Amino acid sequence: MPEKPLLLAPMEDVSDPPFRHLCKKHGADMLYTEFISADGLVRDAEKSLKKLDIFEDERPVGIQIFGGEEDAMARSAEIVERANPEVLDINYGCPVKNVVCKNAGSGILRDIDKMVKLTELIVKSTSLPVTVKTRLGWNESSIRIVEVAERLQDVGIKALSLHCRTRHQMYTGRADWTWISKVKENPRITIPIFGNGDVDTPERAKEMLDKYGADGVMIGRASIGYPWIFREIKHYFNTGKKLAPPTLNERLEAAHTHLHRSIQWKGEKLGVLEMRRHYGHYFRGFENVKTFRSRLVTASSSSEIETILEELKHYYTQNPELMKLSMPSKNIEYTGID
Repeated sequence: MPEKPLLLAPMEDVSDPPFRHLCKKHGADMLYTEFISADGLVRDAEKSLKKLDIFEDERPVGIQIFGGEEDAMARSAEIVERANPEVLDINYGCPVKNVVCKNAGSGILRDIDKMVKLTELIVKSTSLPVTVKTRLGWNESSIRIVEVAERLQDVGIKALSLHCRTRHQMYTGRADWTWISKVKENPRITIPIFGNGDVDTPERAKEMLDKYGADGVMIGRASIGYPWIFREIKHYFNTGKKLAPPTLNERLEAAHTHLHRSIQWKGEKLGVLEMRRHYGHYFRGFENVKTFRSRLVTASSSSEIETILEELKHYYTQNPELMKLSMPSKNIEYTGID
């Protein structure tokens, strides 16, 4: 990877192989899978095992797991190793209630000793490099991330991705990047610290690196329906200038590619069904797009979707004044699992 890599954040129901392919194509340096339940892997649950799929054109890839039970996490680490990713990543950041109640995800931030012990067990259970993605703490009064980063490094993790919110914040409020600086200022820290949270423009990415000292930038919500964010950031880094937003044809090409790869990976029925969540994002900001979006999310076959996309292309080609080719918005809705 380059010295200051751009990483695609793990997002449930978003960062699957079809979406990862698009992000890689447009400049992401490191990709992460959706997070995978350790219990599901141990039980050979079909949905969990499917998430282990990695394609050669998307490497380097990290597989992310979550869980709160030591035996299941250790056994799942062995299963992940057989899938041969570049990295095994542990999720200590998911704020969703049904994960937290099992002391998994950010739930473990209430017991730092257990977090360290579990991490050490996983490091010893695999020959893969182990990394961690976490939040600042459970709430504002319990932030111990400088200590946590040091202790996790001491038990063997190779990098830390820091979502600069507490669990209490969920996805609201502003991410506090000053904690990246505080972790980096600890003279004992030698592992890379990747920053995550509220990076939605090239300028913000540069600020996270230059002002706060992050070793790389992890992007989540801003990439949903907008994989071009990675190329735009790299162009800005290299030239100091901003690229124009993607054209209508580029957006249509991305939607077509996403659909076809989803069908190849999941089959026609699931591929069509699970693409429905993405169409609105690809054409976000277009006036009068609601009618097309409604048809796209109810279409039951790929041929029907292709027809609708062709109609959409014709409509906006004839009415270019209705296209607002905007940058991604940090207010994009995502209430899944990170």
